[in-house]
Amino acid sequence: MGYRFPESFLWGGAVAANQVEGAYDIGSKGLSTSDLTPQGLLGPIVERTPGDACIKDVAIDFYHRFAQDIALFAEMGFTVLRTSIAWSRIFPDGDEAEPNEDGLAFYDRLFDEMAKHRIQPLVTLSHYEMPYSLVKKHGGWGNRYTIDCFERYATTVFKRYRHKVKYWLTFNEINMSLHEPFTGVGLPRDSSRQQIYQAIHHQLVASAKAVKACHDIIPDAKIGNMLLGGILYPLTCKPADVMKCLMQNREWQFFGDVQVRGAYPSYMGRTLKDLGITLDISEEDLHALKETVDFVSFSYYMSGCSSADENEIAKARGNILDLIPNPYLQSSEWGWQIDPEGLRYLLNVLYDRYQKPLFIVENGLGAKDKLEADGSINDDYRIQYLNDHLVQVAEALEDGVEVLGYTSWGPIDLVSASKAEMSKRYGFIYVDRDDKGCGSLERRRKKSFYWYTDIIKSKGEQLRSVAEE
Repeated sequence: MGYRFPESFLWGGAVAANQVEGAYDIGSKGLSTSDLTPQGLLGPIVERTPGDACIKDVAIDFYHRFAQDIALFAEMGFTVLRTSIAWSRIFPDGDEAEPNEDGLAFYDRLFDEMAKHRIQPLVTLSHYEMPYSLVKKHGGWGNRYTIDCFERYATTVFKRYRHKVKYWLTFNEINMSLHEPFTGVGLPRDSSRQQIYQAIHHQLVASAKAVKACHDIIPDAKIGNMLLGGILYPLTCKPADVMKCLMQNREWQFFGDVQVRGAYPSYMGRTLKDLGITLDISEEDLHALKETVDFVSFSYYMSGCSSADENEIAKARGNILDLIPNPYLQSSEWGWQIDPEGLRYLLNVLYDRYQKPLFIVENGLGAKDKLEADGSINDDYRIQYLNDHLVQVAEALEDGVEVLGYTSWGPIDLVSASKAEMSKRYGFIYVDRDDKGCGSLERRRKKSFYWYTDIIKSKGEQLRSVAEE
């Protein structure tokens, strides 16, 4: 069948400040939690001292080269670019009374450059980084004080960029805190479930307050949440597996339920009781949570399976999401299972659940790209992956799901989040830098660059269905 995406559909790519900008100590920027994980989310937390080096310190030098990169995105036909603001560029310690003008001015330059190319910014307020000083001095999101700091930060950037940014997100993959509490809520990795869920509660309140501030300051803007779309299937049709799958999916759906419905879902009463958790929730908190998002955004890379069988569960331990492999799926070089149909399934699940517009803000394939003798990069595997996932987006649109847009992760090679590698490449644009930080940082178009350009120009008509392959 032929595919044709809506005229209003937003096409683009997604990056994060801490994975592309570099310039970690330029412009009075403060240290962030990302700066404390030099080996990525799966590596140790390291106190930085002067002279320490980390690949993310330079990343791909987007801070100095963004004009060149945005021109390349425009060449592909991007109508949207998802990026984030580094909170510690605006408030270096997180708790200052006044913002850092150098940081604000940088994002003015960035958004102005995007406007020149008619690319809309989709801006994440907090993408896996927060000022480390808030963690060290105040205990991160475990302390209610951080809510006020985040509200001040959000209000500051809404006022500054109200004429430049109309699409906003609060926290990147907010449900990731259950798996990586330091990155998510600034807590030690050995924190108790009680501590983690209390910090998550504070973050949910802060998200709702940011939504209200955005609605008040930029009435014509849209602000959404952002979930890690970790959809699970029952490993078997045993009722115990089906029930376990329901419970495990609720672990991440809970975040969306609060942000979209404006209150804790009823099932969380038993969940918290079974975990022995009693949350400190004030009447003011309950009132704040009533401010709900305008749309739901999410990342999607893979699906997984759920089982009540302890032997099967043991097989999954050790990977960050504890996913049981699906025996019917193939995996990428990094062991991430490839499930295009899962994206259609997830879109339908979320739309049925929330009846809010959806935005796919991360989807892509990390792979080792080979630079040929003539300088070309023939990444047909990436083209196949993205084609098959976009076909399923088209199918979901036919199902009646409202999808605002699609931003692939990441349109240019960047430092991967999990292990701080350059060798795990996602981009349509190759960046000459290796895992040791060596390379010229030269940009080079891959084969997928021209493919994605054609997909955007044809509004999806160039996609190939499974029947055509």
